[in-house]
Amino acid sequence: MMPTGSDPSVRGNPVLVLLSPGGLGLARRLLSVVPGGEIHALRGRVDAADADRLFDATGDHLRDLFLAGRPIIGVCAAAVLIRSLAPVLGDKWTEPPVLALAEDGSAVVPLLGGHHGAHALARAIGEALEVTPAVTTAGDVRFGIAFDDPPAGWRLANPADAKRFAGALLAGDTVRLEGQAPWLAASRLPFAPEAHHVLRVTERVAIGSPEVLVYHPTTLAVGVGVARDGDPAELVALVHETLAAHRLSPLAVAGLFSVDVKADEPAVHAAAAALGVPVRFFDPATLEAETPRLATPSEVVFKQVGCHGVAEGAALAAVGSGGLLVVPKTKSANATCAIARAPTPLSMVGLGRPRGRLSVVGLGPGGADWRTARAAAALAEMDDLVGYRLYNDLVVPLPPQVCRHDFGMGDEEERARKALDLAAGGRKVCLVTSGDPGIYAMATLVFELLDRAPRPEWLRVEVSVIPGISAFQAAAALIGAPLAHDFCLISLSDLLTPWPLIVRRLEAAAAADLAVALYNPVSRNRRQQLEEAVAILLRHRPGSTPAVIGRQLGRPEQTVTVVPLSDLNPDLLDMLSIVVVGSSETRVMARPRGGHWVYTPRGFSGKATSSMNPATQSTAAS
Repeated sequence: MMPTGSDPSVRGNPVLVLLSPGGLGLARRLLSVVPGGEIHALRGRVDAADADRLFDATGDHLRDLFLAGRPIIGVCAAAVLIRSLAPVLGDKWTEPPVLALAEDGSAVVPLLGGHHGAHALARAIGEALEVTPAVTTAGDVRFGIAFDDPPAGWRLANPADAKRFAGALLAGDTVRLEGQAPWLAASRLPFAPEAHHVLRVTERVAIGSPEVLVYHPTTLAVGVGVARDGDPAELVALVHETLAAHRLSPLAVAGLFSVDVKADEPAVHAAAAALGVPVRFFDPATLEAETPRLATPSEVVFKQVGCHGVAEGAALAAVGSGGLLVVPKTKSANATCAIARAPTPLSMVGLGRPRGRLSVVGLGPGGADWRTARAAAALAEMDDLVGYRLYNDLVVPLPPQVCRHDFGMGDEEERARKALDLAAGGRKVCLVTSGDPGIYAMATLVFELLDRAPRPEWLRVEVSVIPGISAFQAAAALIGAPLAHDFCLISLSDLLTPWPLIVRRLEAAAAADLAVALYNPVSRNRRQQLEEAVAILLRHRPGSTPAVIGRQLGRPEQTVTVVPLSDLNPDLLDMLSIVVVGSSETRVMARPRGGHWVYTPRGFSGKATSSMNPATQSTAAS
């Protein structure tokens, strides 16, 4: 399991950086060791289909990842990482993990970020590859542990004191353990009953020092309830005040818990964020099963929610039958809080249900290098991929833990319903489309379903639309700047829109002298619409007006062709094409090395017509 996930200074999923194709197999194998990991590769060395992202400048890309807090696993020489990152090294307490990995998997070396999981990550990779990590930190080597990098389920309250503490023990001092911590007890530390240096294990607030390291096991579960649309500040304050009143450390809190009908309450998520812990939800039946253990059962709550206690019930459900309620329900005007203790640190895996998240993601024209960083991040974190089969094929490499749900053409509503159902079950779902999801795509259908056929569990899902580069943007960028002034988008498909309405829109765009991007210009059985659209536009602008035809944009088969509007006809297009027709002011200019640029001036006055040499009316641009 990736050890940096709970560290607030590590702000993203790990990245396996490839500089040659020889490490591709190793990187793919390690995706199971680093969940959520991405493969970034040097352009020209690895095919775009084999990487989540391609980069051109190795040093710049490594520095960007490092400054963004992304753990880096370089499948390359350590010297490449050292020389690239040296200019941006600063505070060791905030640096993310950086590891060098031999291309043949024979060595793994944690270089930076030992304070934030680099050593644990190196051990996980080493175990998977059956090699011993090259850990050089003195404390790790002699004692078998890193004081400032405790295992999952444990937090160090005073990490700034760890270096001096370790130095004293390396110099010959002894140490004693106060409390139960099997991972410390099993280490090679020089324990002595009367030692001056202390490892103190407690759930309570305690002051550390260079002679006392305080470790908190994450055994506490905080249960909360809040009135509908309750003030987040009120619940945050109640949680902190409750912990403080009982001298319980926030660092001992494993998670925040509530009933599932509160999954969309901002106050609950604000309280979890304030503690820096995940939030999970239980259904009313699960909480009702805890009624015999409640300190303050309530018939009023039962009538409203279906269980006799939300805060106490959620805390007890989290710690299980072996746990105890240590702080009964505490109330403010609109919120409740209770705390339970588990006998051992809580694992959040499979405990309750997180709030589901549906990201409607635009993949752009096709290749990963046309994809936005936000889209790539959502895809890296998803549990489920939902989409038209050919769109799903564009998401490569697919992380091994992701469930793929393929649909055919024409079943858009089934796709949206499946995505919402999965997200309602607490999963992170990406519903993908090519281009931009809000432009003739799936985003609007999601909101239509939420509006006209709402289900309570759907309405608790966190929904976000992640834009992508649309076909009109890609075509315009590849040919120049034909849409630099006012323009519009019109789909020629009459499957969902009556053709007479499309005609009125074409006539309005033509009369307004707008540049026009035509989506769905032709299909196997639909050709007449493009011919009629061309005729409408020709009544308002010259036949020499440039028309840009983009086909298979962002893919190896990509072509971009320019023809006069008068020559635009269905034989030049197919279902994978888009057309951008300039306004009367759009110009064509020759490229120095052949082909053409097309652009529309901003603020250009007068009517300038574009003419083209018939010998150069068609050109392809990659």
